[in-house]
Amino acid sequence: MVHNVIAVYPGTFDPITLGHEDVVRRATQLFDRVIVAVAAGHHKKAMFTLQERIEMAREAVKPFPKVEVESFSGLLRDFVVARGGKAMIRGLRAVTDFDYEFQLAGMNRSLMPDVETVFLTPSDKFQFISSTFVREIAVLGGEVDKFVSPLVQDRLAEKVRSLGRE
Repeated sequence: MVHNVIAVYPGTFDPITLGHEDVVRRATQLFDRVIVAVAAGHHKKAMFTLQERIEMAREAVKPFPKVEVESFSGLLRDFVVARGGKAMIRGLRAVTDFDYEFQLAGMNRSLMPDVETVFLTPSDKFQFISSTFVREIAVLGGEVDKFVSPLVQDRLAEKVRSLGRE
């Protein structure tokens, strides 16, 4: 039996949702250590700064002692290999995610032959949640309390106010 298996759960987490938190919880039941890897997000326009996303993620994973949060930029492969990762966690919400995630897993296998991609699905009540939807709902003045933790909800409200969209 292999011990001390490290899994990396990468994403932009802009913001971290209850669905992300559920995937983290599931990953802690399978792996000895889980690193939530917050991407600098050079390819996406993020609502929250990298530091804000890291802070929210750290708060969200406090209940899980086997989880740590780090940021990364550049190739995910370099981050995973440098941390000794043996698995990469990817969340699947719906069939529509599968095609993209399958292609990504194949590319990652080519770049990291010794690292397995593990797909985890969130609980039914979280399967439709996406950070994009949460941001849009918040910007338009809707309630997001069913989709994010109270801390993230407060941060979203603060961010929307600071952008002058309330």
